[in-house]
Amino acid sequence: MDVYGNDILPSPSNISAHTLFTKTSDEAEFYLSSARMELKGVEALELMRSMMDEMFVGDDIATRRITEYLHELAEIIKELGEMLMKVKEGCKPEVFYHETRPWFRGEDSSSEGGEKWVFEGLEMHESLSRPTELSGASAGQSALVHALDVFLGVDQFSHSAASPSPSASSTDARPSGAPRSQNGSAKQPRSTFLKRMQGYMPRHHRAFLNHLANTPRPLRDFVLTKSQEGGASGEEQKSGGDSDGQKVLEAYNGAVQALKVFRDKHMIIVALYIIGPARRTPAGSVPSTGSSGTRASKEKEAKREPLKGTGGTDLVKFLKSVRDQTKDALLSDEGSRV
Repeated sequence: MDVYGNDILPSPSNISAHTLFTKTSDEAEFYLSSARMELKGVEALELMRSMMDEMFVGDDIATRRITEYLHELAEIIKELGEMLMKVKEGCKPEVFYHETRPWFRGEDSSSEGGEKWVFEGLEMHESLSRPTELSGASAGQSALVHALDVFLGVDQFSHSAASPSPSASSTDARPSGAPRSQNGSAKQPRSTFLKRMQGYMPRHHRAFLNHLANTPRPLRDFVLTKSQEGGASGEEQKSGGDSDGQKVLEAYNGAVQALKVFRDKHMIIVALYIIGPARRTPAGSVPSTGSSGTRASKEKEAKREPLKGTGGTDLVKFLKSVRDQTKDALLSDEGSRV
């Protein structure tokens, strides 16, 4: 609170991490980088709301406003990428991988024969079974990038092989290990990664994604319609300018391209903080969960398996697929896929 007793809203400059596993500044910076991006993402959500309001009107003035909003959205996504890269300024890759990451690695990200979580007291609750698909903390559990994907209509391309668009059922998603029905079957069957991650979001965040996915006026459809309408107006023809439809299409593509570049930067961070340290770790060794940073040797050598994220995915394959397919959402001048 301020000196007048009013609540102070969080901002990128006044937040700090109070609960840490390792008590290191590297761990704190890792969390704070994500938190700063979430705060910046509020601006993107405001633009989404404004564009949805304008699509309801749908006239030429609304189209021009949406064009400007899309340019602003592309800039915000660009800033999110820059904020992501700044994690390097305060978080060392080796400290993150060997000291911080083991604390929030998920049950389903442990390799065969690797260390497993112990769920004390689980046997006291007959309605619960041992989780086999309990994911660790992952950026995929944030609604921000999900919202950008769904709003831009990118999710049907970037996650086509990994996850369907959010549906009404996603608001009821639950992690594995949730109470089972009387016949013993799990209430939520195993689903693809991004869909599963929605089960770890607050209920209202899942409902918001569901709302975006089921809007009667999707942005991508709006852009397609406007880009396929007649040519430039008389005034635009005199000045040799593009039509409103062409301009909104270019602005839309700019936002999609910005999202693709954001994922390029995410791949750089993954390579720096996970792939690199993992390759430098001798086979059969595991990161320590102690504060000293030493690595405990395992008695039995294990074959190196594909790297898994804390959420349990085949990390490299998954991220490359999402990154490479994001550009499939780009539209050509004729309004078709590039």
